[in-house]
Amino acid sequence: MTFSLLAYDAETGRFGAGAATGSLCVGGWVLRGDLASGLSASQGTSPSTVWGEGVLARMREGMSAEEAVTTTTAPDAGRAYRQLAAIDPKGSTAAFTGSESVPACGHRAGDRVIVSGNMLAGEAVLDAILDAFATSDAPFDQRILAALRAGDAAGSDSRGLMSAALLVIGPDAPPLTLRIDWSETPLADLTALHARATTGAYAEWLRLVPTKATPDRAPTPEDIARLSVPADPEDDTPAPFVETD
Repeated sequence: MTFSLLAYDAETGRFGAGAATGSLCVGGWVLRGDLASGLSASQGTSPSTVWGEGVLARMREGMSAEEAVTTTTAPDAGRAYRQLAAIDPKGSTAAFTGSESVPACGHRAGDRVIVSGNMLAGEAVLDAILDAFATSDAPFDQRILAALRAGDAAGSDSRGLMSAALLVIGPDAPPLTLRIDWSETPLADLTALHARATTGAYAEWLRLVPTKATPDRAPTPEDIARLSVPADPEDDTPAPFVETD
């Protein structure tokens, strides 16, 4: 049904998440997070957005990922049909897989990374995702994309894939929230969208917006003049700024 990855990059302070599923709108259903709380992935046969928000609130209040996952899942009478993974602001991880989750299902933990999934072609999908993330030397966001592709290649959601999403947040950059809500090739489309969002005019504009580390950042007149027309004639992304008289 769904596989997901949550990770923390201690070097940059960034959190990243990726997910893919054989149904619609995986980004909206599964992935949530902010710098004060960490990240959550709520999924399963009957996924609980309440879990996704609740575990973040508990981690924001100071609970570890393990405490927050246990406290969130234990009182729920329907927990057997749900999965929850979390990574807290310190990079610690935890996960819960309900007993009625559709096999193959489960979760895997690594160093500041947690992978979970259900309705998979086999548990090798989880191992492939974790291994691909751990062994890649690509930039953080591209490691997540590579891990999702590895999970797909290892068997994927047993139904195939229909949607995919990437979420990256950090103190030194604006949030990167990319979603392919319906596609016959969601991972390829997500990779292409990521390439467009991290190069060219759009990427130049992103460098000018506020972040947690630079909350007062704004474009200069020179920036506006420079970005009023695309620098690359082949870049069909609209210019971030429009020249005015």
